[in-house]
Amino acid sequence: MILLNTMRIAVIGAGLAGCEAVNLLLKNNLTVHLYEMKPKKFSPAHKLSTFAELVCSNSLKTTRETHPQGMLKYELLSLNSLILSKALLAKVPSGDALSVDRVLLSKLVTDELMTKKNLEIITEEVDKLPEGYDYYIIATGPLTSENFSRYIADELLQSDSLYFYDAIAPIVDAESIDKSRVFFGSRFNKGGDDYLNIPLTKEAYFNFLTNLRKADKVPLREFEKPKYYEGCLPIEVLAERGDDTLAYGPMKPIGFDEKKIGFKPYAIVQLRKEDKEGTAYNIVGFQTKLTIKEQERIFRMLPGLEKAVFLRYGSIHRNTFIDAPKHLNITLNLKDKENIYFAGQITGVEGYVESIATGLLSALFLIFNIKNINPIMPSRRTALGALLSHIDNKIS
Repeated sequence: MILLNTMRIAVIGAGLAGCEAVNLLLKNNLTVHLYEMKPKKFSPAHKLSTFAELVCSNSLKTTRETHPQGMLKYELLSLNSLILSKALLAKVPSGDALSVDRVLLSKLVTDELMTKKNLEIITEEVDKLPEGYDYYIIATGPLTSENFSRYIADELLQSDSLYFYDAIAPIVDAESIDKSRVFFGSRFNKGGDDYLNIPLTKEAYFNFLTNLRKADKVPLREFEKPKYYEGCLPIEVLAERGDDTLAYGPMKPIGFDEKKIGFKPYAIVQLRKEDKEGTAYNIVGFQTKLTIKEQERIFRMLPGLEKAVFLRYGSIHRNTFIDAPKHLNITLNLKDKENIYFAGQITGVEGYVESIATGLLSALFLIFNIKNINPIMPSRRTALGALLSHIDNKIS
């Protein structure tokens, strides 16, 4: 008989996936050491000293049950997901999407885990797996430190890690927005007055586009090649793809009453609440690698943002992920080192909720392993099963 409390488990990384994994392990009376380098050291994109920080958008996407994103949320809630339960408490209005106050969500998750008796938090940067543990879950995310990335590639995988570049959008102070030049509302009236909207005439749109294309950008280093994730492209990259790419993308003008606006807009910029109080707004779809000076100049061309105070500038960062189908079993552990599990975006999934899901699943599969139980696999007809199928398409 295996005594669960004798198992030594290390979880590396206190992001969404790591925290979700830790919570399930603790619920099963396992002792966990959680390694997190914050607040001693921060990645280029992290700002908070607390756990489960959202570094890009504050939206966890739609809650519609008929949408894969909605299905995944309901499946995770049925499994008592820590992160999603706290996200509901930190929710800010955003139509049928689950958007959150990122500071509050991080605090709620951190406070919950800090109360656990079987958890020891070790605040230090990890450059290799710490010795003395029976099992590991690596949940260091797409911003895994350079030293640990090299260790994973050289020692655990014996191959190069893959990467792509991701960008984050700027946030502006709500009080600095001229409300007389914008209007509240959601597309197709889904959610009421949850967004601030900036309607643009054709002339204003093309003036913005022209300046955006000419703007100075933060250069990549000589050895870096710009590989971007298609779902989060910098706005200036989209602008280069065609004159109307933005007007048919993040700035599409559909779903609003033209009578309320007073004219037929050629494009609409949306701003989404960053916190419950509405003191800050994220410019939706405006992730960028423009220089700070150019962000101020060009985004202040938008009606209502002439005096915008930026609380966070857009930026670009490199994301790391492994070739999961090559290196991982369907149970998220390494094929040749089965006591080492991976979770979160480092496995190649994209999105907050997907990261949460792999965190929960990695812990569940680890528990099955400890108990010597054949893992119960979710059907491919479920959102969780479909997510796992990116690793092994043989799942039924």
